[in-house]
Parts: sequence; C-alpha cells; structure tokens
Amino acid sequence: MAEKPQPVRVLYCGVCSLPPEYCEFGSDFEKCKPWLIQNVPDLYPNLLKEANDKESDKVADKLQSTGISSGTGDGAASSAPKQEEEKQEVVIEKVVRNKRKCITTVKGLELFGVKLSDASKKLGKKFATGASVVKGPTEKEQIDVQGDIAYDIVEFITDTWPDVPETAIFFIEDGRKVPAA
Repeated sequence: MAEKPQPVRVLYCGVCSLPPEYCEFGSDFEKCKPWLIQNVPDLYPNLLKEANDKESDKVADKLQSTGISSGTGDGAASSAPKQEEEKQEVVIEKVVRNKRKCITTVKGLELFGVKLSDASKKLGKKFATGASVVKGPTEKEQIDVQGDIAYDIVEFITDTWPDVPETAIFFIEDGRKVPAA
C-alpha cells in the first residue's frame, strides 16, 4: 500500500509573514534581515557575510571604547535605557485607510496606570464608535478607535484621567511628534 503524501511545511518570516524567499520583495526587508540570518542563513548567504562584517566592526569599536573609558562607560550605558523606560507620554496617531476612513491610535495610557480595556470602553461610548485594545507593531498594547477624533480625544483624556497631564500628550503628524498642548 502506498504511503499517504504528507503536507508540505512552509516556513514563514516572523517579521513580515511572507515566505523567506519573498522577504526581499516586501516592504520591511531591513527589519527581516536579522530574522533571516538567524533562521534561514543558507537562503541569503550574502546577508550572513554582511552581518559577520558588521559584528566584527562592532566588537572592534566596543574594545576601543572600553580601552579608552574603562569604568565610566558601563555606568552611563546602564543608566541611559532607564531614562527611556521612565518617560511617560501618550502618543495619538491618525492612520488613514481606504482614502476616507480613519483609525485613531492611542499609545502609552497604561504608563499612567489607566486600564486599557476600561479606557477603550469609555472612548467607544463617548465618541459613539468602535474602540478596541490591540497589540501594536512593537508588541505593546494600544487602543484603536474608529474615526478621526485625534483632537477631541485630548480633552477627554485629561478630563477622565487627571493623572495624565496635557503636556504628556503628543500627536504624530507627518511623521513628527508634536505636543498636544
């Protein structure tokens, strides 16, 4: 008796979700490169060579910087990421889809102790629209609200949650971060 044919297992890129052969044609090839080097190094051998060259340059630079500043470099490097993590700000971004439809994205409310599920419920009721908590591209949760309510939402956030100051709310307009105040 003949054996049943087994299904073909296709590997997909963890970044762009395309098969690795097509990553170079996707929009995020630069972001895909580390994943490709780690998971399918035989598919793009030139990437592996580039990565080894860059890594050796980084190691050489690190050795030189360590030789110049032996003790102070480590302390400054470890304190810099802490400052970035402590920075509390709410970022509001309007994303246009299908020419007329908009989605307003609110990121960073959880840094002020706001429960995102409650916040999305309140936003949906206030603006009579759909609102949901989703994972963004950086794997952090954010609130997506249907419609262009970017400028109305600032007053609502500051009134509903007094812990969020208006100076900590920013808009992303034309790729730049602009203060809401």
